[in-house]
Amino acid sequence: MEHWWDRGIVEAGKLPLLVALLAFVLTFVVTRGITRSIRAGRGPFRDVSSGGVHIHHAVPGLVLMVAGGFGAVATGRSGWAAGMAALVFGVGAGLVLDEFALILYLSDVYWSDQGRRSVELVVLTAALVGMVLAGFTPLGVDTLSEEERQNRALLSATVASHFLFAIVALAKDKPRMAVFGALMPFVALTAALRLARPGSWWDRRFYHRRPRARARAEKRARRHDIRWGPWQRRVEDALGGIKGP
Repeated sequence: MEHWWDRGIVEAGKLPLLVALLAFVLTFVVTRGITRSIRAGRGPFRDVSSGGVHIHHAVPGLVLMVAGGFGAVATGRSGWAAGMAALVFGVGAGLVLDEFALILYLSDVYWSDQGRRSVELVVLTAALVGMVLAGFTPLGVDTLSEEERQNRALLSATVASHFLFAIVALAKDKPRMAVFGALMPFVALTAALRLARPGSWWDRRFYHRRPRARARAEKRARRHDIRWGPWQRRVEDALGGIKGP
């Protein structure tokens, strides 16, 4: 464990990233707890307003993200200053992404089904940063040998193919697999080879003359949603408090 910490985190310069991740997750959890208590009318916390305008916590979050981001650029990847910049950035990112749905829809959808987008993005972001800490490199370049790294043509082709798989996964309306596929290429490849989701760009573009493929895609999507949909909603409700106070 100590060997992993020294070589995997400290020597690799990932300590600020770990600090940012912990601050990000903790800020999201605390913020959700506070907003749920405000909604239920319990506890000492209340909404913040100025001149009759409700100040969403994404506003101070943006300020903290900017301060932490520029601080990280100025201080580099090591030292206590880099750790403080990472902490500030992580807190700001947690505040902003907690209200991502409000920014996306330009409407107060925090407690609605549309507000689930915030929870989904927070979970996805935390998972991706955790994978980077564990040693995954975007587009799977870490799987190349030293000789292959020196071959720029092979490296470029590898990165381009992984990027193409991720784009196809997005076109098939599989954003989570596309994002994870940037770190684990076989995930993007799997998503690219499987049938598209009904209503996706790929479905509209390529399945309109292939009724069998469209029927199979719809059947597979229904089975997937029936099996995993309720579990996903329960997790999102528990994290986001969308149904409860």
